[in-house]
Amino acid sequence: MITLYQFDRTWGIPNLSPFCCKVETYLRIAGIDYAVESAFPLRAPKGKLPYIHDRGQLLADSRFIVSYLKTTYRDLDADLNPQQWAVSMAMQRLVEEHLFWIALYSRWQYTDANWQVNKQAIFGKLPIIARDLVASGWRIRIKKQILGHGISRHQPEEIFQLGCQDVDALADFLGNKTYFMGDHPTSLDACVFGLLVNITHCPVESPLKEYGLSKNNLTDYVQRMMGEYYSHIIPRTS
Repeated sequence: MITLYQFDRTWGIPNLSPFCCKVETYLRIAGIDYAVESAFPLRAPKGKLPYIHDRGQLLADSRFIVSYLKTTYRDLDADLNPQQWAVSMAMQRLVEEHLFWIALYSRWQYTDANWQVNKQAIFGKLPIIARDLVASGWRIRIKKQILGHGISRHQPEEIFQLGCQDVDALADFLGNKTYFMGDHPTSLDACVFGLLVNITHCPVESPLKEYGLSKNNLTDYVQRMMGEYYSHIIPRTS
């Protein structure tokens, strides 16, 4: 059986990491048996979560994990034609290589209130003396990554303007469809759900969250995915 290593569940969502949530959602959509173990990035093969153990090997990075699940177990994209596959891939890159960084900025840099919520969720189980030291070191590291990406070189209002454009693209592409590629969930749904639930259903406040919550089809989509794949492990609160 696959073992999925990821952060502890918190905030009433599958995972505070969009990428951990993506892999677990793919597993659940595909009906693949798995077990979950709590982990921390320092001990991960590539220094980040998630990673999996299966058939005597460790695999890290959600993209490579999903590729492995497709070839070894079940390919949720098997019925996509080349044009659909290309669109799906482009949308996943929008989510993971652009919108993700704006969500990351919201948690680690935008306001101190957001940072305190984020710090407690990730580092709250550490001893008090070590907690602030470890968290501060990670915050410096993440802020350098955000700067290296380039998104934090802009003003906050510019950053969230770009993020809202991404949200518009997702909302317009989803439209009235049940899933992003039509009537059946694909890897794109695992990817988009993983980030959307982390934007709209977390106690991290930002213009990005407010704008995401204004898109009824996206909020309905997140609730539908939660109900279909996580209702028995994460009870609804409303």
